[in-house]
Amino acid sequence: MPTLDRQDNVFVLDLGDGENRFHPDWIASANAALDEVEKTEGPRALVTAATGKFYSNGLDLDWLFAHADQHDTYVVSVHELFARMLSLPVVTVAALQGHTFAAGAMFSLAHDFRVMRADRGFWCLPEADINIPFTRGMSALIQSRLTPQTAHEAMLSARRYPGTDALASGVVDAAVAEDAVRSTAIEIAQSQATKAGDTLGTIKTRMYAQALATLRDRSNPLG
Repeated sequence: MPTLDRQDNVFVLDLGDGENRFHPDWIASANAALDEVEKTEGPRALVTAATGKFYSNGLDLDWLFAHADQHDTYVVSVHELFARMLSLPVVTVAALQGHTFAAGAMFSLAHDFRVMRADRGFWCLPEADINIPFTRGMSALIQSRLTPQTAHEAMLSARRYPGTDALASGVVDAAVAEDAVRSTAIEIAQSQATKAGDTLGTIKTRMYAQALATLRDRSNPLG
């Protein structure tokens, strides 16, 4: 389960040491951590990180298939997590030390910055290969955070981007050695901590207004 720690002005949300899939309990734990970040006053920023082979492998498909009657509610909760991170009134940095796939990759895009391990691990949107279409909200998020050319390639080809390719394509902002991923993310976050507050939240909300509206449209979350 995600756990929250703080280093000076930087909150570090550790997503876990497994595949870090979006089980409902995992989502609830992540939201509780974001509650803590939001209610804190003064300079602050947020880094999300993980340990082990994965940053996040995305949706918890085993849980979803076992609870088909909750499909729409589950997708709404995932969309809301993306929207919340995208508009969070603090600077956010994702430290991608391992594989970052599917909804995990989308979650990383909802951050302001991404730091990825250069030598191992992939960032990938595999939906075209696994026959699961992107929801409108997911498509809006991806296309709001990547260039049209990169979004086209990533969404249609299911390309697996290693760190250096992810950097060259603008998927991430830095590709560094394994032992520098988290520390680099924290350095970026610390340098931006004084920007936290309502003004930053308003800037993000207006910048990503269309994506946020689509993610928060509960009338047809799968459409």
